[in-house]
Amino acid sequence: MISDAPLKGLKVVELARILAGPWIGQTLADLGAEVIKVESPDGDDTRRWGPPFIERPLPDGGTEKVAAYFHAANRGKRSVTCDFSNPEDLSRLKALIADADVLIENFKVGGLVKFGLDFDSVSKLNPRLVYASVTGFGQDGPRAKQPGYDFLIQGMCGIMDLTGEPGGEPQKVGVAWIDVFTGLYGVIGIQAALAERARSGLGQHVDLSLLECGVGVLANQATNFLLGGVAPTRLGNAHPNIVPYQVFPSADGHLIIACGNDRQFAALTRVLGLEGLETNPDYATNPARVAHRERLCATLVHATTAWSRDDLIAALEQAGVPVGPINTVAQALSEPQIEARNLRIAPEGIEGLRTPIRFSRSEMTLDRAAPLLGPLLGTDKAAFSDAAGDTE
Repeated sequence: MISDAPLKGLKVVELARILAGPWIGQTLADLGAEVIKVESPDGDDTRRWGPPFIERPLPDGGTEKVAAYFHAANRGKRSVTCDFSNPEDLSRLKALIADADVLIENFKVGGLVKFGLDFDSVSKLNPRLVYASVTGFGQDGPRAKQPGYDFLIQGMCGIMDLTGEPGGEPQKVGVAWIDVFTGLYGVIGIQAALAERARSGLGQHVDLSLLECGVGVLANQATNFLLGGVAPTRLGNAHPNIVPYQVFPSADGHLIIACGNDRQFAALTRVLGLEGLETNPDYATNPARVAHRERLCATLVHATTAWSRDDLIAALEQAGVPVGPINTVAQALSEPQIEARNLRIAPEGIEGLRTPIRFSRSEMTLDRAAPLLGPLLGTDKAAFSDAAGDTE
């Protein structure tokens, strides 16, 4: 039996722009929440972050050209615009917030106080409100007042010192990785606060920091340092704790081989015609393979280059060795497994990727594209009423 989307009936006001805050809103919208994106009269900055651009018709017969970047993080929302300096707009916005379950904002610390839109102020209007703030460094601490951007935080959090070739230039991840992680942690924090509200009846402030999220997902690299005392460094595509677990060359391209245990390593040696390596004391266990990484990998490279990429991938898959190609974005999006799982969607004819969660009973809400720039709250009462979720 199919049920409604998990968050149906949840009302969210999004006072956020760019990526991390909107990613929270889009994820909640996919999960069924009604998300009202409140934009400045100029709109979210990412509406202009192109090319490429998508051109769509407006109700008045004109067209609106919006960057694909905006569509990546704002699917499923309604848009209204608000001039905070306009008292009527601000009054209507507060009325919208008074009836909301969640508010998302990514203004500078203290930036909303003068408008009465900070947590302390709006929680008096709506004590049940879960209020999520996304900033570079959090609501307190020595850097709290500083602006934070994904690229800067990637440098500060340590990930760039781990990414790239040994001795080469530090590299950022190819997407705004920390913004996306912060958005996902924001969803977790909001849902946890909503679960607590079901017990206490009260909302609370969810404080999200790009820097903390970036450091927080360093995972084994952080604990390698905390417990081992040695700071990890760039290893290119190699793994600090597992061997072989990296990119290997073939006769006509590259592939990834990722042996997570001794059984898989033994299967790899059989496919490559290197029987005996798996019983050699220098390679029989993962700690031994890590200690003798360079010598082992040189032997493996000599063997893999005798194969074509696709033949080697097929042989290793058959043998149960974790292996895969290095796809372009285009190839990844046309991967048969992605197609079979329906990750690609096209609400209102605009292609995108749904939130990658599937439920056994619940449907997600995926039928609405990112919104056209909405009307001013103070000048279009009908539009405001619709956005506020009022029913006749």
